[in-house]
Amino acid sequence: MPLNDDDLKARMNRFAPPTAEILGQEILEIDSEAGRVKMKFQPIAACRNPMGNVQGGIIVAMLDDAAAFAAIIKSGKRIGIPTIELKTSFFAPAKAGVPLFAEGRCLKLGRRVAYMEADLFDEAGTLLARLTTSAIPVEMPEPGHLVDRK
Repeated sequence: MPLNDDDLKARMNRFAPPTAEILGQEILEIDSEAGRVKMKFQPIAACRNPMGNVQGGIIVAMLDDAAAFAAIIKSGKRIGIPTIELKTSFFAPAKAGVPLFAEGRCLKLGRRVAYMEADLFDEAGTLLARLTTSAIPVEMPEPGHLVDRK
């Protein structure tokens, strides 16, 4: 029996990738029919650059997760979504130590390629960065390397 969006959100928050703790990741909202996910991040202090902001590669990781999760929920089944290309544009610094919010969208989910995008915002709603990406949907027969975050 397929999970509804609330049950899927709870499951994805509980069984998260190991990076979820580093990124301070939490799924806030899922719309599986639209292939859209809203997430909150608060990366650990070690994710700061010399200027005291969140390092750009960490921002890419947050946006990559949001985009991938959007494709996963859109698929309606257990898939991996290995990235084949991505581009990130940065518009403003992401301040460290405060919550950041991402929205991931699956634009097209094909059998061989998925196209996604994700945006990162601060608490005031300022657009900080945008990622566009494509990936290969791969069915996952086993639980993979998910961590139970109880």
